[in-house]
Formats: sequence, C-alpha cells, structure tokens
Amino acid sequence: MTSVAVVDYGMGNLRSVAKAIEHVAPQASVLVTSDPREVAAAARVVVPGQGAMPDCMRELDARGLREAVIRAAREKPFLGICIGLQMLFDLSEEGNVGGLGILRGRVRLFPRQAMVAADGSRLKVPHMGWNEVAQAGAHAVWADVPDGARFYFVHSYFVDPADRSVVAGTTVYGVPFTSAVAHANIFAVQFHPEKSAQAGLTLLRNFMHWNP
Repeated sequence: MTSVAVVDYGMGNLRSVAKAIEHVAPQASVLVTSDPREVAAAARVVVPGQGAMPDCMRELDARGLREAVIRAAREKPFLGICIGLQMLFDLSEEGNVGGLGILRGRVRLFPRQAMVAADGSRLKVPHMGWNEVAQAGAHAVWADVPDGARFYFVHSYFVDPADRSVVAGTTVYGVPFTSAVAHANIFAVQFHPEKSAQAGLTLLRNFMHWNP
C-alpha cells in the first residue's frame, strides 16, 4: 500500500487535499501530519498551503518540519501546492522571507502596472478563479490532462525560476507567469488541483502513480 503524507503546518485546507487523494487513490494510506517522523516514513509527500509566505515559513519551522520537507523534496515523489510551490524557492517578495532554497529563483508580486485585461479593464489581485495552464512539455503528472486545461487559482504572488528548464506550465494573468514546475522527483503547482474538478483529480491520480 502506498503511503502519502500531507504535511500539516497549520496553513490551508488540508482535509480537502487529503480527501481528493483518497478519492483518486482509494488503496493508498493518506495521513495528514505535522510529525517530521511520519513525513520521513511516507513514500510520497504533498505540501499544500494557503496564506502569507512569512507565516507559512514560521509555522513550518515551529513544527520542526523544515528538514523533513527538504529531505522529502530531494528523495521521494513530492507535490507542492500553492505556498507549497513558492516555499521551494530562494526568496519571496512577500515579507522578504527566505524559502527552502531547493530551486533557484524568487517569488514575485503581480506587477500593478501590468494588471490590465485585453479589453482594458483592471485585473484584481489576488488572482482568484479559473485560468488556463499551458504545459511546457510532456510529463507523467500531465498525462491525460489536456494542454490548456483550466485550474483554480488563489494567489497574489508567483514564482520566477532562475532556471527556466524547471518550468512545467505557464498561465497568463496580466503577465505570463510560471504556474507549474518539475524537477527530478518534484512537481509543484500554483493552482489548487483539489478544487479543480476533473483536471485536478487527474493530476492528483497521476502523481500517486508517478515513479520519478
């Protein structure tokens, strides 16, 4: 039986992520946990999260989860969602806080001057709602997810990778931005697959069968 740890550091709707994984992988053992030992023992790790990056990093450290998450991101199938994507990078403009530094790059605020739709109307920040994701190329976690499929987003910041080879998906909201990354055993997304209907469930099912 495959075991998957959904990392609980007090940020985000973890139960909806766990329930979605249980739906697509009913034979899996899904554990929502803040125990670093359980994260280390799991075969797969999912790091979701919502909220402000400084709060997320503080809570990750307060629960002693930093090293467990770093190790998981280096050693086993790892899925980051929303803040779980952003924390993989070096630095966030949100509070000028350092991330885990697993991937090179920064997390940037949507530029106010560029928040204009094609019809000239102003775009709101946070970016909230459904939007298309253009896949950068084939990947096992994209299997059976149509290129250009729509996913649900809620965020004001986006990742800007220094190494563009890690970009797995892009989205346009005022500006084009990286909405998914892939590197070795890591796949991480800015959107919320657990809230993204069939496309999101397909992505989660693919992750549960992915053997990088």
